[in-house]
Amino acid sequence: MTVENVEAIVVRVILDDACALLGADGSERICACLLQRGNQCRTLGVPAGEGISTIAPDFTHRADLTQHPEHMDQPCDYDDLRACLRDIARVNRLTRAYAPTLQWLNSLHRRLPLQSRPLHIVDVGCGYGDMLRRIYDWSLDIGLPVTLTGIDLNPAAIRAAREITLPGRVTFLDGNAYDFAPPGGIDLVISSLMTHHMEDSQIIAFLAWMEATARLGWFINDLHRQPIPYHLFRTFGPFTNLHPFVKHDGPVSILRSFRRDEWERLLRHAAVPMSQVRITEFRPARLCVARLR
Repeated sequence: MTVENVEAIVVRVILDDACALLGADGSERICACLLQRGNQCRTLGVPAGEGISTIAPDFTHRADLTQHPEHMDQPCDYDDLRACLRDIARVNRLTRAYAPTLQWLNSLHRRLPLQSRPLHIVDVGCGYGDMLRRIYDWSLDIGLPVTLTGIDLNPAAIRAAREITLPGRVTFLDGNAYDFAPPGGIDLVISSLMTHHMEDSQIIAFLAWMEATARLGWFINDLHRQPIPYHLFRTFGPFTNLHPFVKHDGPVSILRSFRRDEWERLLRHAAVPMSQVRITEFRPARLCVARLR
């Protein structure tokens, strides 16, 4: 068993047990404990800016994006961005972040009629491309022909994704996904950890675009705004060898993410039929929105 496998097991047990077994009172107790632990970090020499705030954030609403910026969204050199994306992919592996999207694809595959051409899946905000590489492996396992396209506004992210992906498996494009109109259309649109980078008005426009564009359905895989994952990341992140961007942005991303009622409001504003949508929590700390036609 590798060190990463052991690390993954530890992360999963801690997060799953904390989220599943603690009620509201227990959540408050563990968060208070983690805040206290954060104060102890300072006495252990945690660098300034990586310690834990003694002021508990407000989890009742999304954090203002301008007041809570993420480092990876700011201008930086290519090596920093690539290292950040690589470590985000590592966190995704440790926290089973690919599983919700793959489960949704499996449910689609079970009801999918015979296709005359490969299934075209587009990942918007694909970043490092790790989700698409997992989907490529999944498609081989089940024998489903696919065409995979990853689109990102950041050319440097696309460069990093191309460098790590074997030729012929995924097409990566930099630019605006709304301008992408392949001749055969798009069957499925997915996104992972993208919507918490967007203002509500942008999310509504994105939902409406997916609803109008994706022939078979779409899936959003993003974070669930909860105190326990936030404080766990803030407490233990400084002691990992993750890139400094990831140590900072992980908790910030949780503050910028969503709860069920917020997704319901956004879907209504986008005129998406609520009866056709499923909003599902996946531990640890994921809240996903699924639409199948």
